[in-house]
Amino acid sequence: MVKIIIQAPKKVKKSLYHPKLKKLKVYYGLDKNIKFCQTCTYSNQKPNSEKEYKNYLKKKKPTLKLDKQNICNACITQNIKSKINWKKREDLLRKLCDKHRKKNGDYDCIVPGSGGKDSCYASYKLKFEYGMNPLLITYAPHIYTDWGYDNFISWINSGFDNFLFTPNQKVHRLLTRLALENLFHPFQPFMFGQHYLTPKLASKKFNIKLVFYGENPVEYGNNDKFSNPIKDPKYYTVKDPFSTKIAGITIKKLIKDFKIRKSDLESYLPISIKDFKKSTTEIHYLGYYIPWHPQASYYYAVEKCGFKPSPERTAGTYSKYSSIDDKIDDLHYYTTFIKFGMGRATYDSSQEIRNKEITREEGKRLIKQFDGEYSTRFEKEVFEYLSIDKKTFPEIYNLFEHPMMNKNYFDLLTDKFRSPHLWMIENNKWKLRKTIYND
Repeated sequence: MVKIIIQAPKKVKKSLYHPKLKKLKVYYGLDKNIKFCQTCTYSNQKPNSEKEYKNYLKKKKPTLKLDKQNICNACITQNIKSKINWKKREDLLRKLCDKHRKKNGDYDCIVPGSGGKDSCYASYKLKFEYGMNPLLITYAPHIYTDWGYDNFISWINSGFDNFLFTPNQKVHRLLTRLALENLFHPFQPFMFGQHYLTPKLASKKFNIKLVFYGENPVEYGNNDKFSNPIKDPKYYTVKDPFSTKIAGITIKKLIKDFKIRKSDLESYLPISIKDFKKSTTEIHYLGYYIPWHPQASYYYAVEKCGFKPSPERTAGTYSKYSSIDDKIDDLHYYTTFIKFGMGRATYDSSQEIRNKEITREEGKRLIKQFDGEYSTRFEKEVFEYLSIDKKTFPEIYNLFEHPMMNKNYFDLLTDKFRSPHLWMIENNKWKLRKTIYND
């Protein structure tokens, strides 16, 4: 008899979520005392970038830091940005480009992206304002939105060569389901491909020495140094790539238990430190050299690359132009809201407050109206994508106690990942214990 590996979630103990309970459990190593930045709308529960390949359920998450005045790292960084001599920074960019530019027309840099506003902005500037010869690299989304695919094609048609990598969809679906089951993080396998494939292709396949990402994650509260233009290799290199985990599961178990071939995991694995050092490839943040402003990037992408916003408001927020190419985006931001009490409207409003486009009070109202909205617009397609049907997965179908994904199952899984210090059950409804609009 086949042993079930992925057990169905059980109903949570409601007593853990009583509104008046004093001693509350805290998941993911989060700070039990919930605090909000006094400048933007971030909270100290916000997860930051980490060595994602080590992520598993009980691992402590690195989170946003607040100073003694309860000002977050992202707002502090914004203040630093306002004092930078951007003319000098741009001079450094020109020198960097001059050093790497190929006079024979060969590719001399790589810009990873999907054809969203930021990748359009970065690639167009590098090619048509700084005279570089970029190759675009795209790690395919799970399920393209119609407008996301149209923007991808418009990006290429605005004057670029593109290397589109589409992973084995059978494997990608399985890893995404496992990441949802084990980490409540359906975006993790895609993030692996997005962050690890480009350095690997740049150094091992194309022998290109320069890669440009957009803004530094420190602008969103990551705890790294803003003074460094180069992405820290610790985020995408490791001594032994096959010692890592995907979806919280070791590579050995994925191969043995879930019948995934080693070759089908290659695009998800970080590059080995040994191989990367041989290549001398450098990964730079373009946002170090030129000021990065999301709305300015949007208008630039519209003008230069024919970028179009979504025809409808994005679920969980009030915007239409950010992260709109994948139908799983809605689910990803919803799971973030469940685990950390912060949804998409929090991320968007915090950014716009720092850029002085809205006030903090306006941000609070937008969060109250939109944050944590559960979207049904792509629900059917996404649940089909996450289902382990017997025809597609005959070898592993029986490893799942409940292989098919539906709303009832997803709700049970959702409750499993609610930390009691964040959530309570009041009048038979889930509510956050503390919110910025009631703080």
